[in-house]
Amino acid sequence: MKFGKEFASQMVPEWQEAYMDYDYLKTLLKELQRFKHRNKPPPTPGGLKRKLTLYRAFSGLTQRHHNPTSPSSPDIESQPILVSSVNRNGSQSYETTFLMSSEEGGEYEMVYFRRLDDEFNKVEKFYKGKVQEVLKEADVLNKQMDALIAFRIKVENPPGINFDSSVEMTRLASDIAASAAALSAATPSGARSTSKKAPHLEAIEESIHGQAADDDDDDEEGNTPIQEPKPQKPKIKVVVPASLEVLDRVKMNNTLETPRSTIKGVLKVPNHTDLSFSRENLRKVEEQLKRAFVVFYQKLRLLKSYSFLNTLAFSKIMKKYDKITSRNASKSYMKMVDNSYLGSSDEVTKLMERVETTFIKHFSNANRAKGMNILRPKTKRERHRITFSTGFFAGCLASLVLSLILIIRARNIMDSGGRTVYMETMFPLYSLFGFVVLHMVMYAINIYYWRKYRVNYAFIFGFKPGTELGYRQVLLVSFVVGALALASVHFNLDMEMDPNTKDYEAFTELLPLFLVLFIFIILFLPFNILYRSSRFFLLTCLFHCICAPLYKVTLPDFFLADQFTSQVQAFRSLEFYICYYVWGDFTQRENTCKDSTVYKTFYFIVAVLPYLCRLLQCLRRLFEEKDPLQGYNGLKYFLTISAVCLRTAYSINKGIGWRIIAWIISAIAAIFCTYWDFVYDWGLLNRHSKNRWLRDKLLVPHKKIYFGAMGLNVLLRFAWLQTVLNFKFPLHPETLTTLVASLEIIRRGIWNFFRLENEHLNNAGKYRAFKSVPLPFNYDEDEDKDD
Repeated sequence: MKFGKEFASQMVPEWQEAYMDYDYLKTLLKELQRFKHRNKPPPTPGGLKRKLTLYRAFSGLTQRHHNPTSPSSPDIESQPILVSSVNRNGSQSYETTFLMSSEEGGEYEMVYFRRLDDEFNKVEKFYKGKVQEVLKEADVLNKQMDALIAFRIKVENPPGINFDSSVEMTRLASDIAASAAALSAATPSGARSTSKKAPHLEAIEESIHGQAADDDDDDEEGNTPIQEPKPQKPKIKVVVPASLEVLDRVKMNNTLETPRSTIKGVLKVPNHTDLSFSRENLRKVEEQLKRAFVVFYQKLRLLKSYSFLNTLAFSKIMKKYDKITSRNASKSYMKMVDNSYLGSSDEVTKLMERVETTFIKHFSNANRAKGMNILRPKTKRERHRITFSTGFFAGCLASLVLSLILIIRARNIMDSGGRTVYMETMFPLYSLFGFVVLHMVMYAINIYYWRKYRVNYAFIFGFKPGTELGYRQVLLVSFVVGALALASVHFNLDMEMDPNTKDYEAFTELLPLFLVLFIFIILFLPFNILYRSSRFFLLTCLFHCICAPLYKVTLPDFFLADQFTSQVQAFRSLEFYICYYVWGDFTQRENTCKDSTVYKTFYFIVAVLPYLCRLLQCLRRLFEEKDPLQGYNGLKYFLTISAVCLRTAYSINKGIGWRIIAWIISAIAAIFCTYWDFVYDWGLLNRHSKNRWLRDKLLVPHKKIYFGAMGLNVLLRFAWLQTVLNFKFPLHPETLTTLVASLEIIRRGIWNFFRLENEHLNNAGKYRAFKSVPLPFNYDEDEDKDD
């Protein structure tokens, strides 16, 4: 793989704009190369042209004399560039002066070096800012660790810990002061000069001879006479306990989001509680800090990778420049890169080592292998059995579809007398599986294209690293469900009752119910099999959707609720399951569901529930964020609720008045929703964008894809028109309803891709590659700062 592709594949997606623009610099070099080829002198006629180096004096096989190059040597004087450091607006930056601008093509090289400097200054500024951020976070984690250790001492009360307030506490204070001094000196020069000082994250065990050793080093640096070595006393390690006084200034953060915490927030009750020294609280605190350290370590790893990749990219691009121009400029430029903050700063490496030491000691029971497996989880490999199983069940599904078509044609089922009863009873039961499988297939397609265009969907949804499902896993689950559903359809194709028993076979009639129960059992299975992490994540988001206003609204919650708004017909199928198997006679395929007032009432309620959930989520966000856009978004769902209710009432009553009202409200809701999709969910229709009527940044390189998606979204959004305008199709009403519901699911799948693309670009615009992790302790001085 070429370096340009490898470089792009290794980037942090949200930091992509902060990396060196390698492709553009390559473009400048290609222009320079084309210019040199156009102006290349014609080759001299005659014999073979030989390099001039073949005629230089032989330097010998061994170098007998080493003469270092003097500053005035020709090699230094012939350097094509001069790199210098300048101060601009109070910040240090680098500027390259091209010394051979008078040569032919010099203007191309000047443009190249000007852009190269811009890229390097951008990279170094970003890196320096991120390093300062992680140093501040390290300081916060220092305080959290002090509180944790003191909390642990209070809970476990370990033997052999004696406190001497006059000696031990004074010494601990001096150690903490030394640590703070080391942190404040975190600059390239300062970091190198203080590399032997106390680390950021203090350990519990310290040597009582540590300070004496430092004093001996200071004495050696002076001009003191050499004395005979004194016999060393054995170093005895003692436990220096953490200061318990820190607990007087600390309260516990109530980070668990519950309905109770929501009510407290409405009533303006403080979210901090006094310390309760129990083992359960200690376990919770350790889990929270463990999670915080893992996220912090991931930041450090990405920063280290960012520095390495950009340094390597500058080296590669300068080698290309030397190759094209036959100059030797890379050595001078890379010397500047190596001496800059980007190349010489070692704060990140030191912090990584200290985090590893602290994490292994305090959160992994001193087990290094276990701790490093948590800090550096192994990348999930694609297993061949997943690919094989996906292909196998896809083949089974295709075979079952083909055999079903052949059976229907061979037995002339479409012309049988029991066809109407089958379509009104069994077809709605099996259509539920069709909706679920179609939605999962669309989600698998979304995952495939999110990965292709480097949309960080795992970060956006908040999946734990390594637990997110790939498109193959999602396809596997959908094909398994589809194959089971079609297999049960094959067993349940009887159009006529048994002439002997005068009813249908009970087992085959119960197959759809058994399959639904099987899916729910798998979904709630507590064992660590069948993607338990993903199942529990789905159930958690589902519970948050049900209790919409009582939980803080996150993107996975309202994204799942949006999916449910496209599955209204699936919820109605579940309602029919309950009515058919509880109050109907499934052995006779008879039911009175559609004549029941209760069923009709719940027919409205079931259709409204997903939209009502989104409306409550918007109101919760409006209350918390005070963003008027959430109010307008809630108005959109209120209009949609009204349109759904009116269309449902018209489908039941069939009156001209219901038809006119349903048509007007549905048209207003559809226009409002379409505009919201394009402008706010997808970020399109920007007239002043450099991509006219789209947006400035596009991940899909073909603009026609966006315009096509907008047109298809409008077309599928208005598919409800057939329920109001009574278009005449030669199809059974249940079939037509299923087709319209399927079109809505396809529209939702298209919406999903562009919605997450827009969210990813918003994250990238703010360089937001990590979510904030709640910390267990809150210091009093933090509250004072907030005030």
